[in-house]
Amino acid sequence: MRLYLDDDSADPLLVRLLRHAGHDVQIPADIGKSGHPDPFHLQQAILTSRVFLSGNHDDFDLLHNLVLAAQGHHAGILIVRRDNNPKKDLSPGGIVRAIHNLLNANVPLIDCLHILNHWRSPP
Repeated sequence: MRLYLDDDSADPLLVRLLRHAGHDVQIPADIGKSGHPDPFHLQQAILTSRVFLSGNHDDFDLLHNLVLAAQGHHAGILIVRRDNNPKKDLSPGGIVRAIHNLLNANVPLIDCLHILNHWRSPP
């Protein structure tokens, strides 16, 4: 999968694990755009046809709805919820497994927003 990770998700371990799992990963630092506003990062993912990954649920839920309301499109948005709950939060390895589970389920990604925590492996 072609992924664009938001600044908040560009953890070096996660990037390494995703790449090792065969994903094509781009982060803001790769293009010299670390620290740019959220809409810029989603725009970058849209322009490069990459699925967007972020831990910022509230902002990207709103941006997802805005894109669809404007009859626009995106390759997909994946959200990692961080609720400080060890039973629900995902480690970098858990994020990679959740993406694997999501892909294996053959659910649509284009123009969809998915919470990856729902796709974690069973405990």
